[in-house]
Amino acid sequence: MDTFREIISVLSVFVLPALIVGIPLYGLFKRVPVYESFVDGAKEGFALAVTIIPYLVAILFAIGMFRASGALDFLVTALTPVLAVIGVPAEVLPMAIVRPLTGSGSAAIVADFATQYGVDNILTRIVATMFGSTETTFYVIAVYFGAVGIKKTRHALPAGLIADAAAMLFAVWICLWLFG
Repeated sequence: MDTFREIISVLSVFVLPALIVGIPLYGLFKRVPVYESFVDGAKEGFALAVTIIPYLVAILFAIGMFRASGALDFLVTALTPVLAVIGVPAEVLPMAIVRPLTGSGSAAIVADFATQYGVDNILTRIVATMFGSTETTFYVIAVYFGAVGIKKTRHALPAGLIADAAAMLFAVWICLWLFG
């Protein structure tokens, strides 16, 4: 197990620099005007950001109301016995609830765990892995689907929530296996 951790640790150092250097080099190799393509993408991104603002305000308002109303605390209390059966620590439940709603709220939870328990604690590792392996499903549906005018999301919400639940369970189990 220690050898596996060492290999992953060494490889992780090279992933980001390889992407930062590799993607522009690949573009140059394919004779793509890399800088111009980047600027065009940035222009499109800015235009999309302006379109998204009303949806973003609405979802952030809804999340603020959810947390301020005490509904988050109620859900944590109600679901704690169920989580004990499947081996999920109750302390990580706020991350499981908040992550599909908001990226900044879940980042704050990771920071709180790091401050409260320390960065090497198993609970902090679990919430950090949940943060990295899941998506802000409601945010994506509200903002991105709204930005392109999709009103009927059909299977997107259930598929996104099932993927989030699976990723969260695997995050717990993988962290307990590797670090527990």
